[in-house]
Amino acid sequence: MSTVQGELPTATPRPSAWAAFRHTAFAVVWTATVVANIGTWMYNAASGWLMTSLEADPLTVSLVQVASSLPMFLFAIPAGALADIVDKRRFLILIEIVLTVFAVASATLVGLGRMDPVLLLLFTFLLGAGAAFAAPAWQSIVPLLVPKPDLGSAVTSNGVGVNVSRAIGPALGGVVIGVIGIAAPFWINALSNLAVIGALLWWRPPAARTTGLPPERLFGAIVIGFRHARYNLDLRATLMRAVAFFFFASAYWALLPLVARSRIAGGPELYGILLGAIGLGAVVGAFVLPWLKARLGPDRVVAAGTLGTALCLALLGAVHRVELAVLACVIAGLSWIAVLANLNVSVQVALPDWVRGRGLAMFVTTFFGAMTAGSALWGQLASLFGLPAAHFAAAAGAVLGIAATWRWKLRGGADSDLSPSMHWPSPVLTLDTDADRGPVLITVEYQVAAGERDDFLQAIRRLSRHRRRDGAYAWDVFEDAAQPGRFVEVFKVASWLEHLRQHERVTNADRVLQDQVHRFSASAEPRVTHLLAAKFLQ
Repeated sequence: MSTVQGELPTATPRPSAWAAFRHTAFAVVWTATVVANIGTWMYNAASGWLMTSLEADPLTVSLVQVASSLPMFLFAIPAGALADIVDKRRFLILIEIVLTVFAVASATLVGLGRMDPVLLLLFTFLLGAGAAFAAPAWQSIVPLLVPKPDLGSAVTSNGVGVNVSRAIGPALGGVVIGVIGIAAPFWINALSNLAVIGALLWWRPPAARTTGLPPERLFGAIVIGFRHARYNLDLRATLMRAVAFFFFASAYWALLPLVARSRIAGGPELYGILLGAIGLGAVVGAFVLPWLKARLGPDRVVAAGTLGTALCLALLGAVHRVELAVLACVIAGLSWIAVLANLNVSVQVALPDWVRGRGLAMFVTTFFGAMTAGSALWGQLASLFGLPAAHFAAAAGAVLGIAATWRWKLRGGADSDLSPSMHWPSPVLTLDTDADRGPVLITVEYQVAAGERDDFLQAIRRLSRHRRRDGAYAWDVFEDAAQPGRFVEVFKVASWLEHLRQHERVTNADRVLQDQVHRFSASAEPRVTHLLAAKFLQ
């Protein structure tokens, strides 16, 4: 940075952690979700505690966490595809109404004394399924609530909201159970959903970019989503880091009710306090997170958060006193928000809008898949070898996971422009063709100087990931054996309609790379042809 002699350099102001609240829509939706999440955490605390009363076996208790997490693993991918196809606001309103019905039914059974372990797991699974269908859509609307520069603030604020509710909900749930009874948190959970429904009815999202193309079909959208995830290297890196963290962090979530009851001999109030300490730690962590991220970067912050989680697990493995358990949970909350916020920002900035729901669904699936598998494993280990052994094993695994996934780097900011470039010209057709006709073979011819062959091939290899990421299911480049320097890039898409969608998916970042490849060609624009699969006469 250059400065005028005698003047001090001007520091770039750090973005406010709370910049997202300048936008009314975000503030209203955030407040409503905090209210609803308080009810959800009261339900989670009450259901975990109720299960220890119905069945105290560690594996059965850990199955409450499994029943909550498994639906995310099973349903998040189709939910993400739906979030990219349908109107997100209407979809969320419908899901929240269904969740309210399930919550009322579970509260009624608890109030009548008819709840048993199987029914409790069933309703936990149903509520988890509703949350699974809503999760990708909820995360997808964040960029609609704030402008791009405030996206990081919005993601962090959402994490704070979750953890504010986590700090209040479980502690409040423990008090309510002791004063009113076990059914009260179940009813509060049902009523709290009304706040979210009201906020969604009030909110009017900005008009979506219009397109003359019909919406994608569900199965095809899922296939394209998987293909995009496979070739989006930034998304893949985030998913790898997520597995290495959530699988081991799941241990303290799954086993905390047993730590409160068996290791410290506490009641529901203590369990609520421990969960509240996790939330309090996360809220404190949100205040220091911008400072940490500015100095360490997202990769080192995630590593530090994982080390903090390992320390928490080790403390819980050795705990016999309330004070030590509370300290461990505060460290867990600090570490949780540090890791989760950075992973979430990395996912958001790695995804273009057209596939945002599906990409976020991949993240949610990885998150809850790792939580589900981890919860079941740590519950089984605790049954076989005791709570301390399960906690110590998870702590050791978390530390090893840092080294195993360090080469996968996270994105910390919106350094690539993933908005549609719309620079591909409309293809010229002389044949009458149906939108579903295919497959389509696209060829691009380049004439490359002999001395630039290797550089060209490296550049076009990077471009190949962009072609596949946007819908191509096959790609290759061929070199003319008779004409030196002539290369033909070929890629296939499933149908003519899918290729037209490719035209709308190309981003400004793709255009930069494409221009780099085109500079190797002797002609200003390489020759592009479109070949349709021929229809044979019967």
